[in-house]
Amino acid sequence: MSADLPVLLWGEPGIGKTAALTQLAEAIELPLTTVIASVHEPSDFSGLPVVGDDPAEQGVPMAPPDWAVRLVRTGRGLLFLDELSTAPPAVQAALLRVVLERRVGALRLPPGVRIVAAANPRSSAADGWELSPPLANRFVHLQWTYDHDVVVRGLGGTWPKAALPRLDPGQLPDAVTFARRAVCGLLTARPGLVHQLPKSEGRRGGAWPSPRSWEMTLRLVAFATAAGASREVLSMLVRGTVGDGPGLELLASLDRMDLPDPETLLADPESAVLPERGDLRQTVLDGVVEAVRKRPEQSRWDAAWALLVLALETGAPDLVVVPAATLASLRRDDWQVPAAIERLSGAVALPRRADRAGER
Repeated sequence: MSADLPVLLWGEPGIGKTAALTQLAEAIELPLTTVIASVHEPSDFSGLPVVGDDPAEQGVPMAPPDWAVRLVRTGRGLLFLDELSTAPPAVQAALLRVVLERRVGALRLPPGVRIVAAANPRSSAADGWELSPPLANRFVHLQWTYDHDVVVRGLGGTWPKAALPRLDPGQLPDAVTFARRAVCGLLTARPGLVHQLPKSEGRRGGAWPSPRSWEMTLRLVAFATAAGASREVLSMLVRGTVGDGPGLELLASLDRMDLPDPETLLADPESAVLPERGDLRQTVLDGVVEAVRKRPEQSRWDAAWALLVLALETGAPDLVVVPAATLASLRRDDWQVPAAIERLSGAVALPRRADRAGER
C-alpha cells in the first residue's frame, strides 16, 4: 500500500480477510469503503450516462456512483473490492480502469486512495469465475492464510495487531537503484521472462510476468529494501507479482548481487570473507575458478587455492571438491604446486574413494 500498488488477497471464505482489512484501515486511520464487486453492474464502475442540457455540444458525461464521490470528497481512503472472483466478466472489464487508471466514470480517485481486493478460489467461490488475465496482471497477489494459535487467542479475547513497517525515505534512492540493477540484470540475462502469458486459464488469473508486473516488482523491491523488510516478506511480494518461477529467479539474482567480486577475493585472499550459505559459497568459489580460467596466472592460481582452503576450514568440505578439481586442471607445466593443495587432498580424495566404491 505504501508503494501505491493494488493488492489482491486470495483465501478461503471465513478466514478473516475482511476483518483484517477493517483493522488495518483503523490502524492507519484511513476511511474504509467496501464495494462487493459481484452485486454491481458494469456501469457502477464505468459510470452512468447522464444527458445534459446540450449533449451535442457538451457530450454525455458518465456519472460516478456515490462511493466514488465520497472518496473524492474525503481525498483519502481504502477502497476494498470484496468478492472479486464472483464478479462476471463484464464487471471485471469495467474494473480495469478503476484498478489501473483509478478512474470511476468521469472521476479520478485522489492519490490518497489505496486499492485492496479480496477473492476466493473458484472452487470455493459462490458462482465463481476465473479472473481475467488483464485484471489479474494489475494486482499483487498475496495468499491469505490463518494461524491456529492466533485464532484461538483471538476468540479468547486477544486478537493481535501487526506492527506496520516504516519506510526510511533517506534510503529510498539507493533502494531504487538496487532494484533497477536487480530487475534489469535478470531480464538482460533472461529475455524470455519479460512477458510470459500462462497457457492454462487458471494460472492466467494469478501472478505472471509482463512489463507491467515487472515495473510493479521493481517498485516493491525498492520499497521493501528501504523499509528493511524480511526475506520472507520480499519473497511473497515478488512471487505475488511475477509468479513463483520468475520471482525465485529474481531472488537468486538479488543474492548474487551481494556476493563479493572474485577479483577482489583473488587480490587479497587472506582478508576474504566467504558467504555462510552453502549455495552462495558455491557460487563464489565457482566464480573464483572461472576468473582464473579467463586470466590464468601463477599468482592468481595460488590465491584461488588459498580461498579453497579458507572455504574448507570455515564450511562444508564437499563444496570445494568440484572447484578444486577444476582449478587443478588449469595448472600450467611451469607452475609450482602450492603447499595449500596438501590441506585439500583429504577432502578431494574422499569423494573419489566413494565414487570408486560405488562403481565396485
